[in-house]
Amino acid sequence: MLSSPSGGGKSTIARHLLEAREDVTYSVSATTRPMRPGEENGRHYFFLDRAEFERRVQAGEFVEWAEYGGNLYGTLNAEIERGLASGRHVVLDIEVAGSRQVRARFPDAVQVFVLPPSAAVLAQRLRARNTEDPTVVAKRLAIASAELGAAREYEYVVVNDDVVDAVSQVAAILDVEARRVRRLTNLDGVIENLRRDLAGLH
Repeated sequence: MLSSPSGGGKSTIARHLLEAREDVTYSVSATTRPMRPGEENGRHYFFLDRAEFERRVQAGEFVEWAEYGGNLYGTLNAEIERGLASGRHVVLDIEVAGSRQVRARFPDAVQVFVLPPSAAVLAQRLRARNTEDPTVVAKRLAIASAELGAAREYEYVVVNDDVVDAVSQVAAILDVEARRVRRLTNLDGVIENLRRDLAGLH
């Protein structure tokens, strides 16, 4: 799970991680917000109207969902299952409220909170989008201030000052976590094979 305040850079980090690694796949989120220029349905988000989103919530199709800035965002069960079935790490680019729901469902998930290098940079990133009016930006900045306190809930914190460095840090976290004993599903088999081979050397 990659979380950050809006404009913190979690989506950019997720995109670069996908480009750099074949063992990573991305969980495309669903949203009711309007599509921005250059975005594609099914690639950046699944763009749903509110009625369809709420129908899917009632049908239990979401791992998590939350309202953010007047729009609904959520992670579909089918996206998680698709990613896990591929045998790759599934990257969730997810808001703080949604991450708490995922944590309850998947307590073993790797949790990374992305911090902006400064308040000024965060504000500049939001304003540079030119897709939202100043009142929406002001609201997002207020939400960001509240969300920063959630960083303590996460296992790792990465400061997104330089995107290349931030992606490298997240990649290093993935590599370390993949080697934790509790994640090595084939460890018993490896140990037994080594013991058998050692016995044959006596």
